[in-house]
Amino acid sequence: MTAGKQAVRPLNTCLRCIRQPASSNVSLPAAPSRFFSSSTRNSEEAQLQKSDQFSDLDPRLVDNKRDEKRLIKTGVLPIGSRRRRAALRTAPDIPFEQLPYQCFQEARKVLQEDRQEKIRQIEVIRKRIANLESQDAAVGGETGVKEGRLRSMRNHLEELKIFADVNDPIVKKRFEDGEGDMNKPIYRYLADRKWRQHKRMVLMQRVTQMNLVPDVLPKIDPVADVDLAFGRRNVQPGEIVDSRVSEMVPRLRVQVFDKGERLVTVVVVDADVPVPEKDMFTYRCHFIASNIPLSPTNTSVALSRLDPKVDVSKEAPPKHIALPWSPPWANKGAPYHRLAVFVLQQAEGEIVDTAKVAKNTKRDGFILRSFMDKHNLKTVGITMFRTQWDEGMAGVMERAGLGDQVNVVFKRKRVEKLPYKKKDPSRYH
Repeated sequence: MTAGKQAVRPLNTCLRCIRQPASSNVSLPAAPSRFFSSSTRNSEEAQLQKSDQFSDLDPRLVDNKRDEKRLIKTGVLPIGSRRRRAALRTAPDIPFEQLPYQCFQEARKVLQEDRQEKIRQIEVIRKRIANLESQDAAVGGETGVKEGRLRSMRNHLEELKIFADVNDPIVKKRFEDGEGDMNKPIYRYLADRKWRQHKRMVLMQRVTQMNLVPDVLPKIDPVADVDLAFGRRNVQPGEIVDSRVSEMVPRLRVQVFDKGERLVTVVVVDADVPVPEKDMFTYRCHFIASNIPLSPTNTSVALSRLDPKVDVSKEAPPKHIALPWSPPWANKGAPYHRLAVFVLQQAEGEIVDTAKVAKNTKRDGFILRSFMDKHNLKTVGITMFRTQWDEGMAGVMERAGLGDQVNVVFKRKRVEKLPYKKKDPSRYH
């Protein structure tokens, strides 16, 4: 066979694949094809074609990395672990706890035996706690010693409750599906572990990198997950937020991981308020609200709805908001401002007098450390965002009554060189 025929044969094969007879059942795209063209298709058409191509992927059943990447490109995340999705794919009509895998069922038997052993230990600890509580302080020792023993036994009881279910695949499945009951210790433990593995690490990186420690507080050890949102806009820690967005009152979701209800105070502080006269920065308080109830199941804190309408004929409930929301603002030419949102837990049984706080607290020059010491507060959660001069800042400042600050512009001061650093101009003549 000649070299010319060898070169033409692949071309004929390609043309036969492209041409479709009229009687063919293969449906062609409506858009005309451009043969032998090196140009790419329109990005929107390519995205639509990709979405249609991967639309048959089920986020509950994809079990390999390639399909997971294709699914994520369409904007849908896989549900649960890959091992669980593979099991559901091979046995879709069988309940999860009845999957026909001998190793899986044998492992469940071992876990059930271990769980029964933990339950027996729990019953023993509960009886010991009841016996110790019924004893007189003179018999069981001093009051402080008795309280210490009870505290230690209760902590051990909570650990046994977690160990009883921590390896149960049904519990892990419910947690991955978002169906866990946060009133149970095991789901609080799993949520806390998941938060500490990623979200808390990112949060502490931003807090440390942007020097909130030690600029605002000397030390921060958050134990609660705090999410910030302005309307439908979720804000990541350290993100720069448009001034027109941050003008509205934010919404918080605070997830605590220990049982019981507690009262917290929310404080928003600007740590970068310039003072040109003294060539320094100071603080400004943008919001204070106290006596906000929180629990593992009560996580939503809508700051704009904290104070309901009060019936005058009845006893007024304690007011929450001490200082209402003041929109963050920054002058033109100034560096970005760091806005820190602190969730501070109040001492057990103590209620903050918001009327007194509103009377004695000044927004400018606000020192958070002094405020915490005065009201016996401790930090349990933190998040932050940033603001800077943008196209909507002038309008925000006008609406906030800060029209005199709109035309204030910060410029870098030119620093003259020292005399011995200047070059002698005569040498260039």
